[in-house]
Amino acid sequence: MKIFDLKKIITHPYEERDRNVFYESERFKARIIKLPAGGGMPTCQMKYYVVFYVMDGIAEVTVNNEKKTISEGQCMVTGPATLSLKTLVGVKIIGFQINE
Repeated sequence: MKIFDLKKIITHPYEERDRNVFYESERFKARIIKLPAGGGMPTCQMKYYVVFYVMDGIAEVTVNNEKKTISEGQCMVTGPATLSLKTLVGVKIIGFQINE
């Protein structure tokens, strides 16, 4: 068992996203994604299940060309898909990748 204080984890810019991984195993990865106002995550092909939980802020997520807005306290779950994310106001998300 491991316990993480998510409020104390230091986040790095998206370009250094691998430094934001706080747990990783063969089938599971957890990271913090923090984007400034006007920031985004480019389109990528995810081969795993993805769970996003918004800790703070608002983001527009596009999954297989379907756009949805997620905000603080909301959670999004998707299977393998083409995914992108952008924010006008800034956002802090916990992202999980799960390989079943």
